[in-house]
Amino acid sequence: MIAPFNNADSVGNSATAIADREIAIACRGIVKDFGDGNTKVRALHGINVDVFSSELTLLVGPSGCGKTTLISIIAGLLNPTAGDLDLFGMKQSQLRGSKLVEFRAQSVGFVFQQYNLLPALNATENVAIPLLIQGWKRPAALKAALSALEAVDLGSRAEQRPNQLSGGQQQRVAIARALVHQPRLLVCDEPTAALDAVSGQRVMELLKKVAVQPGRAVIVVTHDDRVFGYGDRIISMADGRIESVENRENELNSTGKREES
Repeated sequence: MIAPFNNADSVGNSATAIADREIAIACRGIVKDFGDGNTKVRALHGINVDVFSSELTLLVGPSGCGKTTLISIIAGLLNPTAGDLDLFGMKQSQLRGSKLVEFRAQSVGFVFQQYNLLPALNATENVAIPLLIQGWKRPAALKAALSALEAVDLGSRAEQRPNQLSGGQQQRVAIARALVHQPRLLVCDEPTAALDAVSGQRVMELLKKVAVQPGRAVIVVTHDDRVFGYGDRIISMADGRIESVENRENELNSTGKREES
């Protein structure tokens, strides 16, 4: 088992409590450079951090601090320049070519600020896309997609197309699509940025209820401080470095705020 990284800036849970949790993702010395020579820019400076299963982890910080670069590396969309990354007990360096494509297709779900729904398809058909790509028969894929829509309380909207849905409803369809193949990692990049406060709260409540499951890690990249209360763990970044890690143990109340013990 990989030993948890003991970030000196972290607060909250004790080292013993952290060690008892299952590490889903372990980043060790992750460096990412873009360009060469005089044009080289270092986006990540030796990132050391862990992401745990069965938790909603928030990755926060100002624009340009490296959040999207880091999750792109974690999700297999980018390769690090240096460092080691362990994903559910597998070395990312061993996931190359078709193995990496297979890992992303089977083990990673994506939710973005823009919903990226196909306008010509209804909600069920949009949600079924990841299963159809994996070779599922259409009837089985549509049945699973409908179940995923029901899980995000959109079963009654299954036949509607994106232009018939509100922004919040479209984002919930996108969440259902990201979860329909039961991924081990769910990555959400600014999922509430385009939503009003009520819709954003609804989306975060659904992520806590539907996405956070045993054996699954959920990472939400955001600079929307309205949703900070939903995080089990908050990793703050600045200038391509981890600035602090906060482990939060208190439960959310009905308003989405944390009850102090």
